[in-house]
Amino acid sequence: MQLALEMTPGEAKRRIDAGEAIELIDVREPFEYAICSLEGAELIPIETVPERLAELDQRADEKLLLVYCHHGIRSLNVVCWLREQGVENCQSLAGGIERWSRQVDPAVPRY
Repeated sequence: MQLALEMTPGEAKRRIDAGEAIELIDVREPFEYAICSLEGAELIPIETVPERLAELDQRADEKLLLVYCHHGIRSLNVVCWLREQGVENCQSLAGGIERWSRQVDPAVPRY
């Protein structure tokens, strides 16, 4: 069974808190990352994803890659592209960091 393309912020929070092997990948621009980010996330700007495909593929063998951006559009595009390249163990954070801030952690700044 194939994973859904997206995961809600609430589900992501529950799974992270439960200690599941989830790696947060932030595909926003560095200036956005400087405003706010999710704890433990790695910044991999969207334009650099193709050059890091082999690395991401290898990392997806160990952990679920949970990709996020501001509103969830760019991250969904990245997840679709990764899956086209054969990287199946990835999902997009539905609604992005904006929805995370509204539904999970209001301490995360909104912009």
